[in-house]
Amino acid sequence: MATTESSTSAPHIAVFGAGSWGTALAMSLVEQGHRTTLWARRPEAIQAMRETRRNAPYLPKAELPPALRLSHDLPAVARDHTLWVVATPSHAVRALAEQLAPHAAPGTVVVSVAKGIENDTLLTMTDVLAETLPTVPEQQLVALYGPSHAEEVADRRPTTLVAAARSAAVAEVVQQVFMSPRLRVYANDDVRGVEIGGSVKNVLAIAAGIGDGIGYGDNAKAALITRGIAEIQRLGIALGAQPRTFTGLTGMGDLVVTCMSSHSRNRHVGEQIGRGHALDDITRNMQMVAEGIRTTESTYQLAQRENIEMPITEAVHAVLFKQKDPTIAVEELMTRSAKHEDWLPDELQQAVGTPPQ
Repeated sequence: MATTESSTSAPHIAVFGAGSWGTALAMSLVEQGHRTTLWARRPEAIQAMRETRRNAPYLPKAELPPALRLSHDLPAVARDHTLWVVATPSHAVRALAEQLAPHAAPGTVVVSVAKGIENDTLLTMTDVLAETLPTVPEQQLVALYGPSHAEEVADRRPTTLVAAARSAAVAEVVQQVFMSPRLRVYANDDVRGVEIGGSVKNVLAIAAGIGDGIGYGDNAKAALITRGIAEIQRLGIALGAQPRTFTGLTGMGDLVVTCMSSHSRNRHVGEQIGRGHALDDITRNMQMVAEGIRTTESTYQLAQRENIEMPITEAVHAVLFKQKDPTIAVEELMTRSAKHEDWLPDELQQAVGTPPQ
């Protein structure tokens, strides 16, 4: 990291994506004294924020700090900043990165806060960035994930995140940049585990919402969260992640907050499905993106490719894309063949050090 500007001086930070999460992070960075620019694709969105100092569609109650810069000039913002935060929805990351690629210097550090797995390619977001930003070394790609709703960060409520990078030095730089009295950041080197945990939890949040909508109660939700983390861990280990990551902030922590919170867009989608509403109608009436819908398709395909048993994910996939009745899907989950609680396929036993059952 010694060759990058951000290791020797305070970086100029560009946040690409003016949704709720990008805006909340930009506000936090500015309040810590960092020169920060928030980029939005639409000029009219930037103009409205300049005039009102609010991002009304996404964080209507939050006042933007006076020092926060606003721009829709992507090349200028990219060239003038040494740390990029990619905060678009996951399905837009590739297109954004392709626009950014001509302006990426070898010293640029790129932080992904987009949670998702790309459809068709089944790549995580740092994998997409590595593919589309060839001049940025892979060790300078960082995943910043954790149990964090934008509304609470913008309201300065205590929140924790994880900065994961292949380089410990890069992870620690990002950790220090984002740390504040209300935003605590931990460093981690398991990029794959952090991204899998922080993305697949959105699928489980849809399942939790379905249970809420039907009215199954707390017992069912506790079971779903616990068995959900088992599914995420099985997939993550198969993809090379470290088992311990899934007991941390981007595993169990992120799963709990997304399944429980009223802020969760994915839980909201599931809740509406549980109440009998059609998926198209639900998404049509939403201002913000529910990442779990696309991630359900990608996770289902990953599980099939890796031959990993993920029954809750399979049930959500059937409800979303095959019009399966949610109550039938739950009945089928409850009547599956009996297993040991810590069951793992034989090929994954060695990775976690548990004896075969």
